[in-house]
Amino acid sequence: MGCAHGKCCNRDSSTSDEDAGHHQRGIRPYKNKDGLTQRSLELVHVPSHNFTLQYSSLTQHGYYPDTTDRENQDSFCIKTQIQGNPNVHFFGVFDGHGQYGAQCSNFVKDKLVEILSSDPTLLDDPLKAYNSAFLATNSELRDSEIDDALSGTTAITVLVVGDTLYVANVGDSRAVIAVKDGDRILAEDLSVDQTPFRKDEYDRVKLFGARVLSVDQVEGLKDPDIQHWGDEESHGGDPPRLWVPNGMYPGTAFTRSVGDSTAEKIGVIAVPEISIVRLTPSHLFFVVASDGVFEFLSSQTVVNMATAYKDPSDACTAIAGDSYKRWLELENRTDDITIIIVQIKGLSDQSGVGTTDSEVHSRPCQTGGSMNQSAAIVPPLMHQRPLESDVG
Repeated sequence: MGCAHGKCCNRDSSTSDEDAGHHQRGIRPYKNKDGLTQRSLELVHVPSHNFTLQYSSLTQHGYYPDTTDRENQDSFCIKTQIQGNPNVHFFGVFDGHGQYGAQCSNFVKDKLVEILSSDPTLLDDPLKAYNSAFLATNSELRDSEIDDALSGTTAITVLVVGDTLYVANVGDSRAVIAVKDGDRILAEDLSVDQTPFRKDEYDRVKLFGARVLSVDQVEGLKDPDIQHWGDEESHGGDPPRLWVPNGMYPGTAFTRSVGDSTAEKIGVIAVPEISIVRLTPSHLFFVVASDGVFEFLSSQTVVNMATAYKDPSDACTAIAGDSYKRWLELENRTDDITIIIVQIKGLSDQSGVGTTDSEVHSRPCQTGGSMNQSAAIVPPLMHQRPLESDVG
């Protein structure tokens, strides 16, 4: 979801195993190869815990019939051996929006990892370094030649430090990890979408003076006093958005981003929510993707599809293809689609991990200053127990 005149927000709430099995019944990937960038299978060893990350990525230009020359506003960054350390690796997806969204996402994906890589405190205090990097990147974008008044980017990033994942999220892209639970493989969200559907985010932006209304409410077609829009998975195509008190802009459907200086005045901030996950042998792979993937596919469906492929390159192709197909079935266009899949190979109990279950730390971390100068840890991420029909 993006600005009011950017991404459409229709959503298909179907998450059955029938949906998850589309790729197994011969539905072809998208044929449009224009603007498709896919990396071959790559791997990197993590010597501190003697396991390997095997990964691939794909970004697909969206189909926009009215603006066929529109740039792909998504970008991604994979940087291994941060600071020359073989145990530290970075994976990030950046979903730009607005007129200069492509410039914003490319600037942020380069600048964020550059700042992290140059921070001498990174390994001593990853939380503080991550938070500082996001705020510094936002400041650098503001000072750059890019006009970020009504443009910006979301960012979902995973920093691997030994056997620990630090997941920093700004916006509504998503990271998901696959957890083996007996004979089932469950999807566990590593991030929580930051939108006005969340009461905590709704309350926060309201304190900054944001009007939170759907497009129909702003245009007078629905009662603006009704401040209930259902839930994010089943709301339909008109989600709550943020507007200045006396204007028809910016219309962002997210509550955090990098850039968007106009929206910052009504509470849109670049402060990441950070979760920490200690990897165990039950963790099979993680997915980092833009909401071009998750707009019509649930986290569990994405994990189901990725599980069906040995090669993460094939999994990226299948998931992007199914996402693209669903966009065209439900809309007359598609969003840009970007996905990274990272398989975790060879991690054992003898690798220094003493637990067989997920450990997600969620202690609030205050680094001083005002709300937009403090790190936040997402609420506890419990093992999601989806309906049986949603588990492949």
